[in-house]
Amino acid sequence: MDLMVLKKRLSSFRTQGGSLTKVNGDLLVDILRAWEVWTGSSKEFYKALGLTRHQLGTFIREGKKTAKKGNYGTGEFKELKLDVGQPAMPIEVNWDKGKVIRFSQVEQLVDFLKKVA
Repeated sequence: MDLMVLKKRLSSFRTQGGSLTKVNGDLLVDILRAWEVWTGSSKEFYKALGLTRHQLGTFIREGKKTAKKGNYGTGEFKELKLDVGQPAMPIEVNWDKGKVIRFSQVEQLVDFLKKVA
């Protein structure tokens, strides 16, 4: 998986203060899998994700535990591409603890709400 996509996914777990909280098992396993195929230095990896070395170590350790137990969903993260030609007004949903989720189409919002219900 592309590191930019992982970084964007991590940003959804950042608080207003900038700390990461309650990172889900899917993301932890995806970070672990990306780490396993990474050929560069560890510093390049954690810097590309916007993490510290301690955070990366914690995420890898927790990702291994999660993968071993199988406590993560089978849903795959899908990056959305927006048409640049259309001016789009995003729909913003204020989720719990100050998280803001933006949707470009009503159908995406409805699908999201169905999945979390």
